[in-house]
Formats: sequence, C-alpha cells, structure tokens
Amino acid sequence: MSPRRSYDQYCSAARALDAVGDRWTLLVVRELLAGPRRYTDLHADLPGVSTDVLASRLKDMERDGLATRRRLPPPGAAYVYELTPRGRQLLPVLQALGEWGAPALEERRPTDAVRAHWFALPLLRCLEGEGDGLVHVRLEEGEFFVRVGAGEGPVYGEGPAPAEPDTSLTLDAETCTAVAQGALTLRQAVAERRVEVAGEGTLAKALRGE
Repeated sequence: MSPRRSYDQYCSAARALDAVGDRWTLLVVRELLAGPRRYTDLHADLPGVSTDVLASRLKDMERDGLATRRRLPPPGAAYVYELTPRGRQLLPVLQALGEWGAPALEERRPTDAVRAHWFALPLLRCLEGEGDGLVHVRLEEGEFFVRVGAGEGPVYGEGPAPAEPDTSLTLDAETCTAVAQGALTLRQAVAERRVEVAGEGTLAKALRGE
C-alpha cells in the first residue's frame, strides 16, 4: 500500500482533504451512499476511472476508516464495499458540494456521462423538510429511490423502491436540475405540473400543497 500523502498542516480542513481530497474519492462515497456495492458495479457507475485508481482509492478509504470490504454469504459470495458510519458522515459534505456546483450544470455536453441515480442526492436535499419517507423517482434516464430522513443505512438506491413508497415522483432531468440549482422549488415544479406526484401519504400531500 502506498504511503499516505498529507498536507502536513494542523488544520481540520487539511486533515479532511488528506482523506478525501484525492480525485474520485468523494464520487466513490457518492456511490456507496446507495449501500454495499461490488467493485464491478462501482467501476460501471464511475465512467472514466481506471481499475488501478479505483482499487487504490478503495484501499485508501479502508485504511482511513471510511469504508469496509466484506464477503456476502452464499449464494452471492461476492465481495462488497460499504461505508462506515464515519464515511456516511460525508453525506452533507457531498450535498453541500452538489449545491455549490449546481450552477455549473448548464447544457449537457456530448461527453457527459449520466446515471439516473446521480440526481438522488440533490433531490434528497430538496425533499428535506417536506416530511420523512420512501420516495420512488422516475426519470427518462432510469429510476431510483431516496429515503428522506434516514438516520442510518443507505440513503438512496437504483431501480424500484424496495417497499411500497410513500410517494412517487415522475419528472425529467431538466426539471430535476432546475430544482437542484434553486431555479424553482419542488413544490413550484409540482404546481407547474413539471413533476407528477402519486400517493396519499403525508409527503405526497405536502408536495401537492394539500
């Protein structure tokens, strides 16, 4: 294992960047916020990262107490990586970075990769304060779910919700980006019929203004 690089500064920000400042590390955290992931799944959802770099980042994250590696029981018997409680504490850091970077999401470039679940964290941030619950989201790019108010465990996941959702949202990536940028609130998007809300739970009614 390569020696740990450090800024050698007695500063909490510098110490944090010692652990997560390398290229790709925070994006690996983004993927692991969805729960345990196999190496092959991580590589598929981090287009552009080399196998050597991904392996190195995962080893660094294990060393720094941000992630662990374990073997699934049969019949899976595959190794997965997952965040430790300290790694999960990076959720608000990623959300703050996403909010700061949202204005840079202008027209999608031809070279831009996209995954539906990359919209999960900004949408989760916009749903906070509307009530807790499981939300299923449909975009043209795919579907995912978010757990609003989740105290522990995965905060989002790919595909259909694992249980009956409290509400379902159908919208397009343009609307999701506008909400993330603060150009309109989620309630405004619902009122303008840019978001279709299904469900009769507290969260669904709050978004519809009922």
